[in-house]
Amino acid sequence: MLIRILLCWFAVVPFSLVAQNPTVLRYGNGITSKELKDNLSVLASDVLEGRGTGTRGQKMAAAFIASYFEEIGLKGPVNDSYFQPITLYSSKAPEVHLEVSGDELTPNKDFIFIGSGGTGETIQLPLHFAGKGTEVDLNQVEVRDKAVLIFLEGASIRNNPALQQVRNSGAKMIFAMVEKEEDFKSLSALADVISRGRMSLTMGTPYTVTNLFILHAATGSRFMKSSPERLKKAMEENDLKAINPVTVAYSVKPGFKEVKTENVLGFLEGSDKKEEVLVITAHYDHIGKRNSGEGDLINNGADDDGSGTVAVMAIASAFAKAKQEGKGPRRSILFMTVTAEEVGLLGSQYYTNTQPVFPLEKTVVNLNIDMIGRSDPKHQNQAPYVYVIGSDKLSTELHRVSESVNKKYTNLVFDYTYNDPAHPERLYYRSDHWNFASKNIPVIFYFDGIHENYHKPSDEVSKIDFDLLTKRTKCIFYTAWEIANRENRIMPDVQPSNQN
Repeated sequence: MLIRILLCWFAVVPFSLVAQNPTVLRYGNGITSKELKDNLSVLASDVLEGRGTGTRGQKMAAAFIASYFEEIGLKGPVNDSYFQPITLYSSKAPEVHLEVSGDELTPNKDFIFIGSGGTGETIQLPLHFAGKGTEVDLNQVEVRDKAVLIFLEGASIRNNPALQQVRNSGAKMIFAMVEKEEDFKSLSALADVISRGRMSLTMGTPYTVTNLFILHAATGSRFMKSSPERLKKAMEENDLKAINPVTVAYSVKPGFKEVKTENVLGFLEGSDKKEEVLVITAHYDHIGKRNSGEGDLINNGADDDGSGTVAVMAIASAFAKAKQEGKGPRRSILFMTVTAEEVGLLGSQYYTNTQPVFPLEKTVVNLNIDMIGRSDPKHQNQAPYVYVIGSDKLSTELHRVSESVNKKYTNLVFDYTYNDPAHPERLYYRSDHWNFASKNIPVIFYFDGIHENYHKPSDEVSKIDFDLLTKRTKCIFYTAWEIANRENRIMPDVQPSNQN
């Protein structure tokens, strides 16, 4: 009779449940919705003003996270500090001067400059008229090492074939004329966007931009001591040499300001395999405040990525409690909330490319958490899910561990829609795990999808599904526990070559 009862019980209860580790469950169940909500209510509050990189709100968030790490007993691994300081360089509109035949022109009135490259040195060149910059036009004039003036059709400069043609001809600077006032205004707005707030780890051009002067057609014609009609006639007659060159002198001095920011790191040392390190990341910065407008101006970033940040904090707390009770992980764990993700993954790039606190060859896996507090439209009123990205890209072993742990403890629906690097959203390259993956370190990126409040002030704490956030956080904790405690480290499928 007893055997019959046991056989029936095994038939009903999944084997994975039987195999659950009660110790792991005990610490996983210590991750609660209340703790996640309490911490998120601080990080995504209006007081922190959207946690823009380098702002007061971001500094306040960093201090809050560091204090939490200290409270739960993590070590500060950066010279006994929890802060890894980073200096970024934010671009400002460059200082530009332009003279034609000795007459100085006024920026944003007579011309627009689009770009950021230059040294501040004054460059003097002959300016040649080259029609619309077609191959036929360029064959009529010598433009190599010269400045070139062309008519620009429309307000598009991205992948513009005429601009590319002139650039390939060896011209040193391009002057482009537009005939419509709306095109001039549109390009002026583009110039403002390009020059405003771009950040980089180096004091150089953060984004590759073609230096280009935009002029009204009337202004450009005046340069050439001509008129738009006469220039067009020269084009029609294929006689561009009839337009005599003039001399232009210009200087472009890039503008940069330093932005001080920091990653926040908490370290839990392992036991017998402590030289190997698991890194768990989330970015705690967001996009800050809107400069103007009506209504709510603060982009609180509750989901992006307050949800991931509080998940890292909760997982850290669970591991810290386990260690205090003699159940600490075999491998060390670095809990790292990174800065400047929203301006180009720069915080994690600084860690992996410039200043890794622990050797990258000893870093076994990166688990990255970026937005896990909501459901996207595809999954409304469906079973609990999470998008899993990258788990199989570098290590099939990691993918198997991820799947088996989930089935054993949480049974979330793993959605691999975004796992294809060729997916139009290209999410495999768009969060901090990518900087680890680029170093051949196996990664998993956990994500909830793109919802209607993404990068808007409406990304508020009130929109978070804390039961779902808790379940996803537990799933990541159980996966981290397995990676940190298994006998053999997770290895990438392809080992880096030692050959030069």
